[in-house]
Amino acid sequence: MSYAVDYVDVSPVGLESSPVVDALAGLRANEARYFANKYEHAFTTLPAAQAGETIDRVARILREERGIVIASPPLEATTFEVDGVRWDYVFSESGLSINVLWTLAEGGKRAVGFKLSDGMEVPEELGAFKFARQRSKLAGTIRGSYFVIKGEY
Repeated sequence: MSYAVDYVDVSPVGLESSPVVDALAGLRANEARYFANKYEHAFTTLPAAQAGETIDRVARILREERGIVIASPPLEATTFEVDGVRWDYVFSESGLSINVLWTLAEGGKRAVGFKLSDGMEVPEELGAFKFARQRSKLAGTIRGSYFVIKGEY
């Protein structure tokens, strides 16, 4: 069953097994607020068991582009399209959020972004990345990094 993320009343629904559950819920709400404000899009997620196609696509891009295999199990995921851009999100138990931005027009932007929830360590598989810090009222301190996608998926 899908979950419409509320960024006013932040809830840990679907993320309860994370050791940084409140920070991850805040990170997810922060993403929901961004899409609501910028695109008037309602950010909804599915449990990992119902979002296999999205999770598999994100895992394939990570593996084929950079040889990255995320150790933490996914809890939720979503795929949607706004303004000619497809977005994939995967929220992992460790507190990691992975997003794939894929502009549908030829030659558009294509990138993978990583965001670490407040209180989590940098996963070993992402140790080569440098993470910038950002403050969020909903999520505390978010650390983020990204890379540009070169292949076609």
